[in-house]
Amino acid sequence: MSPLLLSVLLSLVSAVAYAAAAIVQERVAAAAGPAYAPLRNPVWWGAVLLNGVGAALHVVALAFGPLSVVQPLGALTIVFALPMAALFVRRPAGRRAWHGALMATAGLAGLLSVTEGTEGRTPDGGERWLLAGATFAAVAALFVLARLVSRPALRAVALAAGAGVAFGVASVFTKTVAEEWSGDAPLAEWAPALVLSALAVTGLLLSQASYRGAGLAAPLATVTVVNPVVAATVGITLFGEGFRYGAAGTVAALVCGAVAAGGLVELTLDRMTRPGDGGPSASDGDAAGPEVGEGVDVGAVPGTRPHLEVEMRPRAVAGRS
Repeated sequence: MSPLLLSVLLSLVSAVAYAAAAIVQERVAAAAGPAYAPLRNPVWWGAVLLNGVGAALHVVALAFGPLSVVQPLGALTIVFALPMAALFVRRPAGRRAWHGALMATAGLAGLLSVTEGTEGRTPDGGERWLLAGATFAAVAALFVLARLVSRPALRAVALAAGAGVAFGVASVFTKTVAEEWSGDAPLAEWAPALVLSALAVTGLLLSQASYRGAGLAAPLATVTVVNPVVAATVGITLFGEGFRYGAAGTVAALVCGAVAAGGLVELTLDRMTRPGDGGPSASDGDAAGPEVGEGVDVGAVPGTRPHLEVEMRPRAVAGRS
């Protein structure tokens, strides 16, 4: 088997592993439990393991094949996830969700295909710390934004964007640690490795929370697009990389980025127009419902009953005579 074919196969299996992990995370999020770190749920640890397998296969694929081939294939995660969810957990996606997912995947694949994969310079220590500080600030801003919005779909996209930023910059630090690590001084890169670990954990927790009440497609597509776009942006600005084909490649990258963004908007609108703004199933853990302080119409009560007690429970209204 040629190295190129092996890298393609590894990339496809990596995308399947990431898709399976996303499906498991969405199912865990739909059940009652902590939004960010359901540590006591063994199923969630299965999702963590699948994410680790996907990341390991992706790294090995990069060792056998060029970045211009491996990175676009990673965008197939969302395409694999939708039919897998329909097959294994009975959660079919609608036409609009498929349209948005394909737009996001095509735009991302086109963007990565014109990104230059040649080696650039390595950023110095000051630039690394500046990048780490800016990343955590951006992630914190997206987290605050997610806490402020009321619609589950918008909250999920904000959290998923934060996860994508964390994962994208974690990829940059992975590249830095891999290039600078030496067997003669194995602990010399402990600081970037610590930042890498913190970003990876942050991305995992935010991605888990993004699935709560928002379904599978929109959060997964957001992470899938934002992650490599952030990594490519940092590579261009900090590593001195660029686009292929000069000005034409830059224009093509902008067009592909717009297509990917349009796909994300389509997926977000698909979730916002569904009943309850949180998915069609009552099992979705964050479905919208009446809250204390809202007017609740319990309907007409048949018969003559002198006393009617209305009991308010979380996410439910029960009438009892």
